[in-house]
Amino acid sequence: MRELKQNNTSRTSADQYDVAILGSGMAGGMLGAVLARNGVKVLLLDAGTHPRFAVGESTIPYTSGMTRLIADRYNVPELKAMSSFKGVQEHVSRNCGRKQNFGFVYHEAGRPQDPEQINQLVVPALLRTETHLFRQDVDAYLFQVAVKHGAHPRLNTRIAEIDIDPDSGAVLRTERGEEFRASYVVDGSGFRSPLAEKFELRETPTRARTHSRCLFTHMVGVTPFDEAPAAKNHRQPNPWHNGTLHHVFEGGWLWVIPFDNHPGAMNPLCSVGLTLDPRVFPKGDMSPQQEFDAFLERFPQIAHQFRNAKAVRPWVSTGRLQYSAKQVVGERFCLTSHAAGFIDALYSRGLTNTLEIINALGWRLIAASRDGDWSYERFAYLEALQQGLFDFHDDLVYSSFVGFGNYELWNAVCRTWMLGTMLGNVMLEDAYYRYIKEGDDKVFLELEQSACPGSPLPVSEGFNEMGVATRELCRQVEDGSLAAEEAARQILDRIKNADFIAPSFRLGERDTRCFNMTPMKMAKNAIWCRREAPPQVGPRMIRASKGLVRMRFKE
Repeated sequence: MRELKQNNTSRTSADQYDVAILGSGMAGGMLGAVLARNGVKVLLLDAGTHPRFAVGESTIPYTSGMTRLIADRYNVPELKAMSSFKGVQEHVSRNCGRKQNFGFVYHEAGRPQDPEQINQLVVPALLRTETHLFRQDVDAYLFQVAVKHGAHPRLNTRIAEIDIDPDSGAVLRTERGEEFRASYVVDGSGFRSPLAEKFELRETPTRARTHSRCLFTHMVGVTPFDEAPAAKNHRQPNPWHNGTLHHVFEGGWLWVIPFDNHPGAMNPLCSVGLTLDPRVFPKGDMSPQQEFDAFLERFPQIAHQFRNAKAVRPWVSTGRLQYSAKQVVGERFCLTSHAAGFIDALYSRGLTNTLEIINALGWRLIAASRDGDWSYERFAYLEALQQGLFDFHDDLVYSSFVGFGNYELWNAVCRTWMLGTMLGNVMLEDAYYRYIKEGDDKVFLELEQSACPGSPLPVSEGFNEMGVATRELCRQVEDGSLAAEEAARQILDRIKNADFIAPSFRLGERDTRCFNMTPMKMAKNAIWCRREAPPQVGPRMIRASKGLVRMRFKE
């Protein structure tokens, strides 16, 4: 690691901080609030200002659960409001939408949409806390919470140079010639991370298997897909418009995230993003609007949803989205969130991964500010965690893009995502239940001892083998050595024979295309947990269920 010594300029207490955070978006704002609330002297820097447009707008139960956990673990009550749709509406912003399901509609160009080729995961009523976040409001709220608790804000401040000394910390110089000192730097700035550039941390080429690019905007006039002719024969458990809708097709997917899908909605906007494999759909000379219109011409049944839609802000059109870092933790610094790497918006894991890092980084920075131990060793776990989160998401999204080419394969790959989403939430809620009951955060430290950091279910060898096996089967499909239908059969067989999920869920059966955790399923799962589930899974599910029931009764 190349290191530069800081200049011998004089220090004053005014410009000396424990932690400097680059980026005041959701990650920077929340981490800043956590640290400042616990007595850490924080400098919160950003080249831009608030409010501002951002994507990463859809939560999952793990996101809300982790937000609640961070609020309680770090005693930041304002974050608790972010953990439920009700709380967001009452305390953060009335401009957000609700999310009751993850919906997927499969399309083939030139063919009518098959009503049997749909998938949906319904958020259980007990967990119905999910939100479509209007990020300009949410990010501004978190920034204000951080400042309220004592973080020192510096917006419209672009960092021109950073010098790091392993013994004394960092010197940050702005384009205007200002100078700040910090014992530690957290870089959550994004792809153009100053630290990634300074220390040449980007992997070139990236190790990511996923290939995608994106064009996205906010629109008005988007019609609920439930009203489209193609949806009239759909029998999914929950209306498409009540959640995040994904139109999937060979070579890509389209997201539809409405903010106006609940009684009393005040925001007419809808987030729309078209994600494409550039090897299938190379980026040409068309404008983003022209490319979107051309896409709708190929898929007229999707186009019905956009007959009266208009973009209300300029489209953003990207090159390849994937990038990674060969190292994210160094002496006196850590790259977090999108500064460390990015895969794709599919499955809404960006916010979840961000919160994972905040939870693991927060206590380390607080402890270091008190005992002066800023050593690499204290923060080394963040390296394994962030790289693990990156690789897990890459495997899942890569497999999904291969699956988009054949509904049978997509139908199988989709189940592995469903399992990860549900079981990851079990791990989280179990830990939260034990923390609230015992009042000791050692439960979180125990989870850090996992052999599979970044996995939703690190305690299950079978679950972690499933993800790798699915990726390898999809790789064989991609290179033509295995038929997609055979890969689908093998994936579903593996799920059918898994010991980490109740057989009564029937997730290994082809026709379980939609899943809704009904009270009957919950009762059968409870019996399985007590009688048949492996010891590393059953007790956790029981405790997680108890915790969720108690939480619901407290609301």
